[in-house]
Parts: sequence; structure tokens; C-alpha cells
Amino acid sequence: MHSLARRALHACEVPADLASVTFRNRETEHPDRVGVSEHAVESVWRSVEGLYRTGVHPGIQLSLRFGGEQVLHGAIGHTRGNGPRDPSALPRLPMTTDTPICYFSASKAVTALLIHMLAEKGLVNLMDPVSYYCPEFRKNGKRTITVHQILSHRGGIPAIPRETPIDVLWERDEIWRLLCDARPVEVDGAKVAYHAITGGFVLQRILEKVTGDSIENFLDRYLRIPMGMKWFTYGIAPEHLHELATNYATGPTPVFPLSWIVNRALGGDIRTVEKVTNDPRFQEAVIPAGNLCGTAEEMSRFFQMLLNGGVWNGQRICSELTVRRAIQQFGSLQVDRTMMIPMRFSAGMMLGGNPVGLWGQQSRYAFGHVGLINKLCWADPARDISVSLLNTGFPIVGHHLPALARFVYTVCRQFPVLPENKRRLVAA
Repeated sequence: MHSLARRALHACEVPADLASVTFRNRETEHPDRVGVSEHAVESVWRSVEGLYRTGVHPGIQLSLRFGGEQVLHGAIGHTRGNGPRDPSALPRLPMTTDTPICYFSASKAVTALLIHMLAEKGLVNLMDPVSYYCPEFRKNGKRTITVHQILSHRGGIPAIPRETPIDVLWERDEIWRLLCDARPVEVDGAKVAYHAITGGFVLQRILEKVTGDSIENFLDRYLRIPMGMKWFTYGIAPEHLHELATNYATGPTPVFPLSWIVNRALGGDIRTVEKVTNDPRFQEAVIPAGNLCGTAEEMSRFFQMLLNGGVWNGQRICSELTVRRAIQQFGSLQVDRTMMIPMRFSAGMMLGGNPVGLWGQQSRYAFGHVGLINKLCWADPARDISVSLLNTGFPIVGHHLPALARFVYTVCRQFPVLPENKRRLVAA
């Protein structure tokens, strides 16, 4: 890409020789164990390279499992030092498969499962009003808003109040006060409006109220430690901040009306989001809807556990019924009032569709979550795959979109729907 085009598109520098910035963890790739051809694996990796060549993602990680085995595990680019506005003198740190990256909104899938695990333990009824557990939430007409509505983005509080200082995000008591004082746009749960940040704080407060413990400790005890995760924490410890990948606002600057949608969903323009998400206060905070940090392999492992019916390495993490409840569609396909696009949600997951959906062609049974539009983390039981594509750029629109779509298309094409799985899912 010419330097002038790169500056206009806010893109990073892409070397001609991609091998010089590629890290493939071959020791953890086992396609031969599940009969996956080298052609299928390399086709998917070439689509990742195509996405990297657009220059909007300084670093990319991918973990793809089929039949329970990891068949592709790689990284390309840099953790930091090759952003569009990084000075040339800044050292370039290579991206590896061990580099922690912020999942952003893909965190919601994990937080949602924690709440479903609370229900499994009998500590929460998802159909109860939030105010049953947190009476202070009932202010200004929110008395009847249920836990399930919050999980499925029908809670009526899709955004924090305008003009709220950004640093409120890492002030637990202040953000809770604002949410309790907020007036809902609706309370009957009839309309979908994506809760980008707010829902996570509500779910955190419920969990901590009924368990008497922090959400971080609950995650550690019931998910992260049993599954052997190194990272997979809300925020990251101060001593590991230097290992966390840097986030970059790349691609053309959004203009109206897209800029209005971005501001409405994220609470600020894209440059502000870049600044905030690279702020150590954000990186060390606990923001259950938006700052879980880990690797692509760890998120792929999480979704594989769900595909396994709640089991990982022979250990039961949650019941199969809990998984089913977490991925069951709630409501019909609707235009989301925040993102202004048609969406299908469960109580915590973004769902696929037929003939084509968020997770590719013929993805009716797929479930997962995106993170800042570009991070794609999902599982498809009809294909028996779990996929986690992480990246460090967050372009909203731009020339990268065909390459991103091509990646999803390639995964679905190389790992087609298995007839026996489809029959089983239809019967269920």
C-alpha cells in the first residue's frame, strides 16, 4: 500500500514478506487427529493474511478448533509499534499466540455464562426483576426490568447518560449510582437495543450481591482456574500491562450518520475509544461488558467447552442445560435500536442465521459474540467448530470489510455443516 493511501486510510505498514511477521504455533495444531486437510487449514490462514494485508489490524491472532482439536493456531503482525500514528523510532514488538488482547464486547458472552451458572446454582432466577436482588435499581420506573431482559439487550438502559465523564467507567459505585438513577427508554422488553457497557455493570452487581464475592473471584473459581487459563481476567494486573496488546483506531474516520451510531453505542467517537482503551485505568479496571483480556486460544477454549455441553478436559464446568439456556434464541430477528442492524440474540449471545447470518452461511445454530465489530468469537455446533479471531485495530467501515467477510466465508466453506450434527440439532 502506498504511503499516501496508508495515511488516508489510517493503516499500518504491511511488509511484502508476511513470513517475517508471522507466528504459527505448530506444536498446538493437530488437524491430522480429526481428519482436516492441510488445504483447509491453509485456506483459512490465507484469508487471515488477506485481512492483515488491508493494514487495518496491526496484529491478529486466530485459534480454530474442529471436533475438539485445535487445527489452526497462529498470529501475524505486531503487539505494538506499527500503528498508523506510531513514531518510526518506537520498537515493534511481534504478536504471538501468547499475547493477551482485550476482547471488548466478546466479554459479554463470558459474563452472561457466569449469570447462567448462578441460575444453575439456584442463586438467581433469570425471570426475577433486577430490583429483587438490588432494590436501589427500581428507581424511575425500572422496578419490573428482569435479569433476563438485561442479558438479552431488552433492559431499556442501553447507554450511560450523555456527558458522563469517561473515568466513571472504573468507579464502581458511581457507575452503579448512575444506572440506578437512569430513566429507561422502555420496561416491557419488547424492543432490542444493544447494551454496550451498561448491562455488564448490572449483572456484576447482581452476582456480587447474591454471592458475597467479587465477579473476578467468581470467574477465577468457576471458570478460569478449572479451565487452566493463564489470562482470561477482567482487566489485567499492573505487572502485566506491558504485555497487553495496544489498541488502534484505524480505517477511515466515521462520518454522520455512522459517527452518530458509534457515539450512541460506545459513548464516544472512535479516537476517544482508542485513548480510553489504552488508558491503564481502563486496562486495570473491571468492566464486565467490555474488558476481559486473554488470547484467541483461551476464547476458543471457552466456546469449545460450550460445544462440549459444559465440559472441559473431563471436568464439568456447567450443566448441559445451562449451556442450552445461554444459547437459546429469545425473540425474533429484530432491528437493534442501538446498532440499527437486524440481530438475533439469546440471553447473552449473538446468534447466526440462514441462509446467511453473522457467523456465515447456513449458521442457524451458531452462537458467539463480536468485540468492537472486528473481533469474532463463535461456535457452530452444526460444523463442530469453535473460532476466535482477535485483532488490535477497530476500523468501523472501510476497505477491510470484504476481507473480514471472506474470512468468515472461508471458515464456513472449509468446515461445512455436518449432516449428522444438523439432524441432531433439528431433533433437539
